[in-house]
Amino acid sequence: MKETKYILIGCILLVSFASCKKWLDVNTDPDNPNNQSVLLENRVPWIQHFYQYTAGVTNYRTALQAGVYYSNTGAGNSFSTTWQCSSANSTTPYQTWFVEVSSNVVDLYNSAEKKGAYHYMAVADVFNALGYMEMLDLYGEMPYTEAGTGNPSPKPDDGKTIYNGCMAHLNEAISLFNKPQEAGAPSLASGDLWNGGDVSKWIKLCWGLKARYMLKLSKKADLFNADSVLYCLSQGPQSNADNTVGPGFNNSTVTDYLYGDPVVTNGNFDYAAYGNSIRISQYYYNLLTDMNGSGVVDPRMSKIVPASMVNVRLNGSGQVDSYDWKRSVGVDSYGAATRLLKGGGTSIQTASYAATPQKIVYNITDATDHANFVDSLVKMGKIPGQDYADSGTYVRVIYPAGSIFINSSNYIYAGDTAYVNMRSSAIATSGNPAQPANDVNWYPTKDAYSAGVIGSTGSFQVRPVSDQEILTYHEMCFIKAEVELRKGDAADAYTAYLAGIRAHFDLMQAKLAEWQGAGFDKNAAGVVVPDMQPMNPADITAYLASGAVAQSAGSLTMADIMLQKYIAMGCSLENWNDMRRFDFSAGDIGGFGVVYPGYQRGPLFTGSAQLTGGAPNDPRYWMRRWMLPPTYELNYNSIHTLALNPHAADPNIWSMPVWWDCATDDQYYGYLK
Repeated sequence: MKETKYILIGCILLVSFASCKKWLDVNTDPDNPNNQSVLLENRVPWIQHFYQYTAGVTNYRTALQAGVYYSNTGAGNSFSTTWQCSSANSTTPYQTWFVEVSSNVVDLYNSAEKKGAYHYMAVADVFNALGYMEMLDLYGEMPYTEAGTGNPSPKPDDGKTIYNGCMAHLNEAISLFNKPQEAGAPSLASGDLWNGGDVSKWIKLCWGLKARYMLKLSKKADLFNADSVLYCLSQGPQSNADNTVGPGFNNSTVTDYLYGDPVVTNGNFDYAAYGNSIRISQYYYNLLTDMNGSGVVDPRMSKIVPASMVNVRLNGSGQVDSYDWKRSVGVDSYGAATRLLKGGGTSIQTASYAATPQKIVYNITDATDHANFVDSLVKMGKIPGQDYADSGTYVRVIYPAGSIFINSSNYIYAGDTAYVNMRSSAIATSGNPAQPANDVNWYPTKDAYSAGVIGSTGSFQVRPVSDQEILTYHEMCFIKAEVELRKGDAADAYTAYLAGIRAHFDLMQAKLAEWQGAGFDKNAAGVVVPDMQPMNPADITAYLASGAVAQSAGSLTMADIMLQKYIAMGCSLENWNDMRRFDFSAGDIGGFGVVYPGYQRGPLFTGSAQLTGGAPNDPRYWMRRWMLPPTYELNYNSIHTLALNPHAADPNIWSMPVWWDCATDDQYYGYLK
């Protein structure tokens, strides 16, 4: 890290940021704002936004590591498929935290202190904890006590120091939130996008974060205290009304000065659903369609797994007349990985749209593949204009106008329409001025939009208008279920487990009803999009009574709890954190057995230089941290970085556990020798 910049101040000039316009008023000098003159209430919403951006890229990339998503980009694929971890993944969360958030948190605290604005000081403490704990989760050791001080070459701190510092900031935040502000201090309601100035919700957020962070210590017999976690939970969110979320909007075309992404959208969208590279993994898909081998489809599946139109017929005006929905399947990188082995780890293709009939000739010389390909065409059936001909090694296929198809003559790719990409559209990114704000579906081309042919319905958590979940009641329930089961109280664990599942259903239902009420469930062509409508309550009731859900306290396992939490958390850093705490699928933690069955190195694994452990019960077998950004800390600050951890630049740093992931301090500091 070469220097810290006060770039956020310049963002206040973005007056067209509609949802935050009331916070972008003039300061002492509207042409030359600075870190002393910016109003507290103007600073907070931008800190919230840029933190969401930092968290969004972190959530997305760790979701790749946790097996939630597959990526066909080189960097993302190194987390989702090959496990040949790439430093190309390392920089963005670090850069956005320090450049866009951290220094401004310091200024917020100092400015608020001068005005007796204790609630704003508390907000600064919360962001200090949120951001630096995220950095600890990712990188292990990094600048903390000297960060944000103006020192261009700050010394890093070890993980224990960072952890304790974050907890201290939360404790101070609770104290400050409980303190009346001095006369003349601005109300928190004037600058709070997340909780609308509701101090009680901020206090519950602090306690919930304390519970989340204390849970990280579950491997540490000398530090983990189940009763302390439960106490924090009792002071944290008690229902979905207490959730802290960052609202996502689709009402502005203003884009970020650093990366060019929309400034009003959900931060998860900016990475997981902005482009065409992301798909649902088969690991996540299987949990949504066959939890516990039950064969029961989760009602949430059709809201999380995207769909595309198929078998489209256009009318005489070129508009969609009839169609079917095709729900995506998951990309297999952990099991047989048959498709990826045929085409390569990054080979899943993006669908195109046939504005006019498209003829593709495939040359398939392998007799078995040829027969299987023709058989798939026969089973697919025909719609008007669709045709194929089989001659020798060649198969000619005509895709009629209106088709979603793969525009390649490589037959291996032809079936990739089965893997619907996660892409969603915002008015700042769609490239289609005609597409209204309440249509966030993805259309491959403007012609597809004009015809009303949807290429992807997107996914619940990562649409531009999705709420970005900062801390939720369902997470608190699952933490309680885990802790109670660790204590041996299966009855209370089961009650909390069911409450967590129901809370997540309720959260989704409320958002889906909101979208339906705002017209997101129908596009300009009149196509009804069920993915944006509430689930059938009867389906939820049936699911809760099915084999996908443990039906008694006596049958409840840790895997039941953690896999339901995994579904509910989805695009979240906390899934990867949890997997590290349970050593992934090693089955060697606390007598709980294998908590994440089926999560294992797949046949395309090439990460032996990064992950040097020889067996699943060896800590170095798994992805456990990220390498520090090479430019900032390994080049410009290498003297200090390597003095604390001489292995920071080693290829296998990716498999070194961070402090909270070690059972003892001796184990942790042994890694740093």
